[in-house]
Amino acid sequence: MSGPLISLAIEAGPWAERLPDAEARCRQVAAVALASGAAFCDDLPLERAELSLVLADDALVRGLNRDYRGQDKPTNVLSFAALDDDGAPQPDDGPLLLGDVIIAFETTAAEAEAEGKPLADHLAHLVVHGVLHLLGFDHLDDDEAEEMETLERTILAALGIPDPYARPDKED
Repeated sequence: MSGPLISLAIEAGPWAERLPDAEARCRQVAAVALASGAAFCDDLPLERAELSLVLADDALVRGLNRDYRGQDKPTNVLSFAALDDDGAPQPDDGPLLLGDVIIAFETTAAEAEAEGKPLADHLAHLVVHGVLHLLGFDHLDDDEAEEMETLERTILAALGIPDPYARPDKED
């Protein structure tokens, strides 16, 4: 394998209808996020990394959120990391399974509209966010959140996408 393997499934029709290039764009964004995030991970053999992206709908994400997180509601993105937090050794050869990122169409589209962002940009942000979770980044406390958000901004800027955390100036 010459680089990370990024599997992508579109499980909800609106993704392809609203963003015809969603598959290619998600693969590109995930590859950049992996390369950038892996620079912060000790000894991650990026060339053997595998992850799965699923562009789903709110119903699928709600079910996963309920079953695995105990929250019976949809959310924009779920990440299921396969790497152990306890530092368990990884195999020396073969694929290094990072995990799955699942993104809900209706929630993502509603957030993009409410925030005045292009859907493609918001999707890219959620792909980056999800991939970083697979690499062990989190936002449980302020320091972790700042580190993760800074890396997200850097990755998105490299892709020509504006800062997703910037607040537009509001006129009174």
